[in-house]
Amino acid sequence: MAINYVKYQKIDMKNHQELDEKWVQDIIAKEPAIIGLGDLILKDKERIQPHAGRLDLLLQDENATRRFEVEIQLGKTDESHIIRTIEYWDIERKRFSQYEHCAVIIAEDITSRFLNVISLFNGAIPLIAIQMNAVKIGDTVSLIFTKVLDQSSFGSVDDDEEVAEVTDRNYWELRGTKQTVAMADEILELIKTISPDFEFKYNKYYIGLANNGQINNFAIFRPQKNSILRFELRIPKADNIEEKIENAGLDILDYDTRWNRYRIRIKKDEIEKKKEMLIELIKIAYNNSI
Repeated sequence: MAINYVKYQKIDMKNHQELDEKWVQDIIAKEPAIIGLGDLILKDKERIQPHAGRLDLLLQDENATRRFEVEIQLGKTDESHIIRTIEYWDIERKRFSQYEHCAVIIAEDITSRFLNVISLFNGAIPLIAIQMNAVKIGDTVSLIFTKVLDQSSFGSVDDDEEVAEVTDRNYWELRGTKQTVAMADEILELIKTISPDFEFKYNKYYIGLANNGQINNFAIFRPQKNSILRFELRIPKADNIEEKIENAGLDILDYDTRWNRYRIRIKKDEIEKKKEMLIELIKIAYNNSI
């Protein structure tokens, strides 16, 4: 079977009379996966930033753990575009620190000069640069997205504990509440039935665990403001595990595929009632860690 070749025509969107930034924005909003960053969902469009304009697109991964602050520019990248992208990323990460955040620049022409400038930020700021091309084939127009600069990989915080900013109990009692930190204490006592030397290691984004001074984050805690403790266990995803959690009546969130964790929302009165199931899950996660 012969394959027909069709020549395409590249379109200069910056100077096009009909294609504009809003058109591109709408296309990506309808199908975020086309930019090549995985199965993303649209969280918001033209998102108002306090005293700083509007963010073009806010995208989120399917596991609701990571957000992408996306800015679109027709033509060449410029200083103001880079600064605006980073500014919006910074505002969002401070407002919603429970998520990981990544700044994304999408432009028709990411010049070598500004690619060098962006590269200086990459590593200190999680930033992705994507070049966008519009092409015409017959009477149809398509968009091609090419990642030209990827976010630097920092590795897992669990694997390199030095990159985690150390805090203390008081930090978490303010970020959550004294009650939800006390709930973490109750679960720590369950963990100590396995090994009595476990203790908390307080970090900026979670409360981890150490055993005789050695980091072992098979379980982590995130005390919340709403009388809820988020308890996360590193267990490979399996139908029987999920079934156990659901049958026990525990509130299970989406599985965290990046860190291989089951995430459970626990209320105060549930710890004693669900004690046996919590211990069973703790043992599974612990045994997987050794």
